[in-house]
Amino acid sequence: MRGRQGALPTPISPQASEGPSARLGKPVEVRHATRSALLSRRDSLIHWTLAATDSLALVLAFATAEVLFAPPAHQANTDAIVPSLEALLFVATLPAWLLTAKLFGLYDRDQKRTDHSTTDDLASIINLVTIGTWLFLAATWSFRIASPSFPKLLTFWALAILLLAVGRTAARALCRRRPAYVQNAVVVGAGDVGQLIARKFLHHPEYGVNLVGFVDATPKERQPGLERVPLLGGPPDLPAIVREQGVDRAVFAFWAGSHREMIDLIRRLNELAVQVDIVPRGFEVVSTGADVHAVESIPLIGLPPFQLSPSAQLLKRALDVSASLVALTLLAPAFLLIGLLIRLDSQGPVFFRQMRMGIGHAAFSMYKFRTMTVDAERQKRALASLNVHATPGGDSRMFKIVDDPRVTRIGRLLRRHLLDELPQLLNVLKGEMSLVGPRPLILDEDRHVDGWARRRLDLKPGMTGLWQVLGRSRIPFEEMVQIDYRYVTNWSLWLDIRLLLRTLPLMLKGARGAY
Repeated sequence: MRGRQGALPTPISPQASEGPSARLGKPVEVRHATRSALLSRRDSLIHWTLAATDSLALVLAFATAEVLFAPPAHQANTDAIVPSLEALLFVATLPAWLLTAKLFGLYDRDQKRTDHSTTDDLASIINLVTIGTWLFLAATWSFRIASPSFPKLLTFWALAILLLAVGRTAARALCRRRPAYVQNAVVVGAGDVGQLIARKFLHHPEYGVNLVGFVDATPKERQPGLERVPLLGGPPDLPAIVREQGVDRAVFAFWAGSHREMIDLIRRLNELAVQVDIVPRGFEVVSTGADVHAVESIPLIGLPPFQLSPSAQLLKRALDVSASLVALTLLAPAFLLIGLLIRLDSQGPVFFRQMRMGIGHAAFSMYKFRTMTVDAERQKRALASLNVHATPGGDSRMFKIVDDPRVTRIGRLLRRHLLDELPQLLNVLKGEMSLVGPRPLILDEDRHVDGWARRRLDLKPGMTGLWQVLGRSRIPFEEMVQIDYRYVTNWSLWLDIRLLLRTLPLMLKGARGAY
């Protein structure tokens, strides 16, 4: 039996009295129920919401295509039967659409992955709609029920992809507001890696994870920002902690226990229906796209050598040129408006240029809309005491000020919505930058990058990237360098597209960590 999900943890060892959990979400009310029933309750919330949204999106796409391609009024009497038969057949095939979506994994990933989003579903959505459309066409032609035109099918195909993506985004946003969505989680191992995982959970409330506490027999001293996350006990106490605190997820970071102990614990957690995540050794070089294969049933993580082929380079450059040209054309009025607002708000030029390190160790001048006063650089030394990295736990290689007094009024708005970076589209068009890539470092920061980390310069720096999507200024320098390394050594065109799609919501609602 379990108690309140999302409530503050009940201490089960003297060490647990260090403080309450640093929970960012809302408490979750849970009635008396078994763990399997509660897990099915969370699963059902996501499954049924997504299934209902998918059904509505498909019906709306079909109905819109029907209306757009309805026969002229003078043909209505003779052809009226065709649309009705098409509609009846389509409604009859809805269960098959949902079953196919299930086979593509569109209803199973939210429970397994805390950071799963609609952008991760896009490939499966496109495959689902493409296959479903062709099968529907084949069925109508085979049984001679109807013969929908190609323009109608193409319209349905495009609308279905769009509406499924939009609907799933809205459905997930709705689910994440419900208490049943929240998962109680513990991190097994309170060392550097375990505390890094804990910090990520606390910084990303959208993951729907309530960090209950750490489990470790020999924990390290708590890092800044984690002092209030309690230590619940040692690994032998984990099954009891799971039952008492209603734990749904356990993340195994590196800890001092033996391999045998870890295996036994994981097996016991499996019996308790707990989702187990394991941080792999060498996680710094393992990407989410790593290949998992087996030798005599022993799983191996494959890390192929990085080699960007000429065709891949051509595809990436083609995406950069085409997208930047379209964006510059469409955003020309916005450029004029922003330029006018900057000139009205403060004295100085509209654009700001700064030297950044580019591909192949070649420096270039990067363009931005000016968001600071013209004497911002001269004030830097006088404001050194406000640097967030000058405090204990900061990084002397970086200079960031929260509520920087040098930033203008219009500059704060531009920074929050990433609009100050739009002029970098010119750098992209010139071939100095890419739409997606490693963070473009200033020269003072770049001199602190050496060794294997220099491979981040194997690709052009980007207007956005993993660093942008995952938190910008809140990411420490060392971690940012590792993120860039993983991006470069695991590049794919699909990864670029996903990162671009994940950047758009940040621009609309305001980016986290945009100082």
